[in-house]
Amino acid sequence: MKVKLNKRKTKVGISLFLEIYWGYTKDKDGKIKHQREYEKLDLYLIENPTNQNDKRHNKQALVLANNIRSKREIEIQSGKYEFKNPNQRKIKLLDYFHKLMEERKQSKGNYGSWDSVHKHLQKFCREGMLLGDVNIEFVEGFKKFLLTEKLTKGGKKLSTNSASSYFNKFRTCINTAYEKELIGKNPVQKVKSIKGQETKREYLTEEEIQLLAITDCRYPVLKRAFLFSCFTGLRWSDCNKLVWSEVNDEKDSSKIIFRQQKTKGQEYLEASKQARELLGQRKEPNDRVFIGLRYSDYMNTALSRWVLKAGITKHVTFHVARHTHATLLLTKGVDLFVIMDILGHKDIRTTQIYTKIVNEKRKEAIDKLPEFELNISFDE
Repeated sequence: MKVKLNKRKTKVGISLFLEIYWGYTKDKDGKIKHQREYEKLDLYLIENPTNQNDKRHNKQALVLANNIRSKREIEIQSGKYEFKNPNQRKIKLLDYFHKLMEERKQSKGNYGSWDSVHKHLQKFCREGMLLGDVNIEFVEGFKKFLLTEKLTKGGKKLSTNSASSYFNKFRTCINTAYEKELIGKNPVQKVKSIKGQETKREYLTEEEIQLLAITDCRYPVLKRAFLFSCFTGLRWSDCNKLVWSEVNDEKDSSKIIFRQQKTKGQEYLEASKQARELLGQRKEPNDRVFIGLRYSDYMNTALSRWVLKAGITKHVTFHVARHTHATLLLTKGVDLFVIMDILGHKDIRTTQIYTKIVNEKRKEAIDKLPEFELNISFDE
């Protein structure tokens, strides 16, 4: 960004004005288009001054114009000046959000969530609203919209956690625009996030895992993948994309070396002997380990029916296997930081949630104690 003092000859004299240069953009054909803004100062120089008064007038006008130019540079850099980058004047809020959404297309779960926010934004904001028009009032309004409007397919309000997740994605959009200098101010900085509620994390006991292990499932690959997740803590997305080149068989052990789909972090995961047995015989390096595993309604239905067939009445999704693995490790006395490393968590607070599950298991154990007929006295 540059602010330059320019002159233009007019009928009443030489007009002084500021030229604000923001840089340039390229179209799809590589053609460069320079981005400029202009500010008229209502200051004039006398052309061909003939006396001291004219020269003094010109000198004072130039000093004042240069002072304004310097002030504008500071104001633009601090985001206080009313002129905005002309690029943002052409960027529509929904278009920019959609662009960020498409950048996440490789992550199905995350992409789907961004897509939902995009649909809610379409309902809330006016057509053609520009990115630069987002202010505190708009941010507060969208936050209230997520919390109070009936936005689900069933005509119900969003859960607090869904509203929190959606609002955070909107915050990410505006924060990104600010970081890329597409907007001069960041309105989301002054609006509090929606505080999510702690949800109960379902898990399976050792007895329930055993029941599933001896119960037939309509899709054997689903059974193998689910049990493998129980034994390793691997997410569905990582099980689904696991290929044989990521399975490293050593003499007495096996290791899964992979890049997490969610965090993109490189992970080294030890696999127990039973976990390795669930993978079957090694195939070509680029072959998927769990061929036929896919995210679909019929797979989800098959999982539910398999669980019920085993006599388990809990609401079980594939992610419950990951919770189960963490809970098993905790109940066996494994250090919390080791579990954090195994699960690939970036924050120990995420792992600490499982300690509450273990506390529940302790209460369940105490509740199983038999009752005895007591004949006691408190008399001294």
